[in-house]
Amino acid sequence: MTYFMPAGGHPAQSELTTDRAVFTEAYAVLPRGTMRDIVTSSLPFWEQTRLWIIARPLSGFAETFSQYIVEVAPGGGSERPEPDREAEAVLFVLEGEVTLLVDGQQHAMSPGGYAYLPAGCQWTLRNEGEEKAGFHWIRKAYERVEGIEPPEPFVTNELRVPGVEMPGTEGRWSTQRFVDPLDVRHDMHVNIVTFGPGGSIPFPETHVMEHGLYILEGKGMYLLNKDWVEVQAGDFLWLRAFCPQACYAGGPGRFRYLLYKDVNRHPRLR
Repeated sequence: MTYFMPAGGHPAQSELTTDRAVFTEAYAVLPRGTMRDIVTSSLPFWEQTRLWIIARPLSGFAETFSQYIVEVAPGGGSERPEPDREAEAVLFVLEGEVTLLVDGQQHAMSPGGYAYLPAGCQWTLRNEGEEKAGFHWIRKAYERVEGIEPPEPFVTNELRVPGVEMPGTEGRWSTQRFVDPLDVRHDMHVNIVTFGPGGSIPFPETHVMEHGLYILEGKGMYLLNKDWVEVQAGDFLWLRAFCPQACYAGGPGRFRYLLYKDVNRHPRLR
């Protein structure tokens, strides 16, 4: 498995200024070319680490989650990574290797590695290798429900999670689900969606779930509200609730993305 990881850097003065970046009331597209050195951030208690914050709760933007692409140099990481005890998280490794310690149990995570970290759990992360490591960090305020125990942490790799084919697609559209969709302890899903050449979402999905969508591999055409947008590996899309959406794979290879959505809770009324 290979996944696109931003390299940063800075464009030459000879490059065109125009790109595919767009921000609307219904969706946003952050092409991979926007993820340069000058827009990285640092975090308290993280050493030798920089990150691109690609989504955050904001009026007119993401409402339920934040999402980072984190780059950790050799020897870097954190013993105090998460300051908010109400924040749950998913980590997904793009490149390199990291050592994750969760509630006293150590896990070596390589590309494709996936970790769910419930709110309040104790975890640390280090890059003990000789090459830089990169991963997605998706954070959400966990919505507790009286009478339902919160989920436990788990660590896996996408290679151990089979894809479930969508009916009638002959395998051209499948989803790797890391959490049972019927498990209402979870209030978010972070899945991997794969389309083979010619695969498509053949209708404009229009639903209550908000999406963060990072293209891991390939290219495709995405319908966002009323606009068809060409996207490729390394691009990030935000789709607000009820934004009409559809896509088809552009070929010649697979089109794959990491998909966040909020699930299994009543909409808040106040």
